Amino acid sequence: MKIKAYGLRIATIIYAILHFLTYFFPSDILLTVLAISGFAILLFAFLHFGLKGFKLPLMLFLIGLVVLSYANNFTLSDIYAGFLQMRDIIGLLIIVPMISWVLRVEAYMEAILSRAHHAINTSRKFYFSAMVFTQVISYFLLFGAIPMVYQFINDILKGEKGEGWENFKGTAVLRSFALSTMWVVSIPSFIFAVETMKASLWLAIIQGMVIAALGIGISVVFSIRDEKKYGLDITTVLQGKIAGILQSASSKKVSRKLVMEFLFLFVTLFGTIFALHGFFGLELMMTIPIVIFFWSLLYYAIKRRPGKFMEEAHHYTKEGMLKQSYQLSIMLGAGVLISALNQTGFGTSIVDGVYYLQQHIPFLNFLYLLPFIVILLGFLGLGPLTVMVLVAGILESIALPYPPELIVLAVTSGSVISILLSPLIMPVIVLSASNGLNGFKNGIKFNLGYAIVFYILVQCYIQTMIHVI
Repeated sequence: MKIKAYGLRIATIIYAILHFLTYFFPSDILLTVLAISGFAILLFAFLHFGLKGFKLPLMLFLIGLVVLSYANNFTLSDIYAGFLQMRDIIGLLIIVPMISWVLRVEAYMEAILSRAHHAINTSRKFYFSAMVFTQVISYFLLFGAIPMVYQFINDILKGEKGEGWENFKGTAVLRSFALSTMWVVSIPSFIFAVETMKASLWLAIIQGMVIAALGIGISVVFSIRDEKKYGLDITTVLQGKIAGILQSASSKKVSRKLVMEFLFLFVTLFGTIFALHGFFGLELMMTIPIVIFFWSLLYYAIKRRPGKFMEEAHHYTKEGMLKQSYQLSIMLGAGVLISALNQTGFGTSIVDGVYYLQQHIPFLNFLYLLPFIVILLGFLGLGPLTVMVLVAGILESIALPYPPELIVLAVTSGSVISILLSPLIMPVIVLSASNGLNGFKNGIKFNLGYAIVFYILVQCYIQTMIHVI
């Protein structure tokens, strides 16, 4: 077991280092070593998790080999290209968890609560604030925001149990995280879609933020309906809970300092990414991990806690990388599959099929159906990032007669609905682990009506913009 884990860590570290090194200093020899280390990650991860726990990455890899064999009697160079296909997103996945190291240093969440208690003293205000808060935390922790914010809400509403209360808590967190995948720049699936479709980052973010804001508004309306449906008086209970928490809160001076510090961290991370991307033209998939690494390093240097940084780094290489390796293996398997599919007419066949339907149903166009492709793959157990890699990777090779920002919105809206409904992907699984309800209840039962309204909202925007543009 130790040898497998050790080999997996070493292979992951080599892959990450060579990915960034070969971006700035291209070398055929180092790229070959990079591809070999990708295969090593897949191999050691398979040995580590075993066949039973490694079905999805193995399935993607084997399907990729079958497609390559069908396409052109593949050679080692084809597999080599597959292991390099997802190098940008793998580099991002390895580095992004460093953001959470920063958030663990100080009690930022508690300070925000103590400063913002007047803005959360009714059920509507609290639900809205919880959704906005989840969007911000998703920027730092990705889907790790789900258990963190859920626990934060649960600590405030301690002792309140039952389906109605779990609906109130769970939908606020899950819907908000799902909406964040439409605009948050550190969400790998969003960035991959933007980069692949060659969309304007600013337009994609602004567009996604507007739709996410409308999605939050619709969710608040649904929460009011559900509160009446379950016969709850959340406001009265909430005000009593907040009053108790404030009695043991930190001093105003300390909490104010921590809130300002948190806001500064958010602005510097967000701003630096945009500045480097805008002024130097670095690719986002390269800019984001570089900024995150040096931003985290600088934070610990300013805090004068280099020992703590090394402690976090040691823990991450020992434990975190092993947890990350499954997702990395999925990306490697998906890379081989996408590389194989790009050598066939698969993507063109899909689009031709949609155009055939359009001829028989005139009002139908590709962007109506694109979200359903993502949703279907989500119900097959593929997470948002895997789906985005597969769908966007295929769309990349197809000339579609729509603005790239609208294609990004259509794909990410499908990702939102997939996250809301599918009991087989990580966000719902993580929420179910936190609140003890099954995936069907957290997903379809609580969110089906909301997902339908959200799909209609997005399509109204997309179809209107198609005709305007």
